[in-house]
Amino acid sequence: MSRSGYTLPVFACAAAVAALHWLHDRKPLSIASVDLIEPAQIAEIPIEQVAGLSENTALAITRSDPGDNLDLTKDTPIWALVEWREEGETVIIKGGEGIGRQMNADDKPAIYAYAQRLLKENLQRMLAPGEKITVTIILPEGRSLAVRTSNSAFGVVEGLSLLGTTGISQPLSTPDQLAVFREELQNKASRFESLVFCIGENGLDLARKLGINPEQLVKTANWLGPMLVEADVLGVKEILLFGYHGKLMKLAGGIFHTHHYLADGRREILSAHCAIAGLKSSDIQAVFNSATAEAALTYLKSLDAATGSDWVNQVYSAIAEAIDVRSKEYIQSHSEKGTGVTICGSILFDRDRKIIVKSKTGALLMGKLC
Repeated sequence: MSRSGYTLPVFACAAAVAALHWLHDRKPLSIASVDLIEPAQIAEIPIEQVAGLSENTALAITRSDPGDNLDLTKDTPIWALVEWREEGETVIIKGGEGIGRQMNADDKPAIYAYAQRLLKENLQRMLAPGEKITVTIILPEGRSLAVRTSNSAFGVVEGLSLLGTTGISQPLSTPDQLAVFREELQNKASRFESLVFCIGENGLDLARKLGINPEQLVKTANWLGPMLVEADVLGVKEILLFGYHGKLMKLAGGIFHTHHYLADGRREILSAHCAIAGLKSSDIQAVFNSATAEAALTYLKSLDAATGSDWVNQVYSAIAEAIDVRSKEYIQSHSEKGTGVTICGSILFDRDRKIIVKSKTGALLMGKLC
């Protein structure tokens, strides 16, 4: 059985709790208790070091433990600097060294909604009336680790994100994790005829912001094929596939486990659809030789801007329709006990979390869900 761990925001919060405890009691904590909120349970997080830097400032350090997950943040140190303040909000959260900046959000630190809520709710409980603090989260290795992630594809630069919707970190690539996803799907399929499949946290976060009921969102990680079949077996009538184009376009090529260690094919899929749409050979080659799917999309956008054409819409509309068709075919060919009648629609977004295209069915489903 694979071991789960905790997400990065939990360790940041634990360090902040330990630093604030020092400011109150002038004593170090060896274990910090964190209310995860999502799920409703308490995590006991080991604290490596606590130090008072002045009468008004303390620093605490934890170390990330995401469990048996292929996570490059495993064992990375997380620092929290907590300072007393006299004015303003009760708890102000700042991003220090190693926390990424959101290029598409006025360079705000990449500390997202769950992390903000986790920190504020846990720390506010410890404050007496009138006490105010500033919390600065620091990831000393964040800048160097960030170059090994896809953060820049989502507009986050110079560090890592405190991203997530839960405090639990599950091993996304193991069969044990698929069992967890299937259990969630079974629960939601018993309550809803229409569901939204999101590969990762970016899709879940954007879907919520667009007004989709969180109870209808299902995280699939890379297990899209098995999850589609399971949904059909459970009698789900409609599935909206909502994801980053660099992942979701793999389905247009018949790749239904989207982890890059198993299969890629993105540039081949994108180039093939460019050729079908009628792009010049030199432009198809430029797309094929792009370092990332995002770079290829940027190239197509530059062609549209320079020539007044509509290649992005033509190419991506065809990809979205192909995703719908291939998903339907996958369900019908793999679902021995299912109905084979589940309808699939797709929506693809870019690194700025802006929707590139909706398939015809995807647009209809989106209209029902929002």
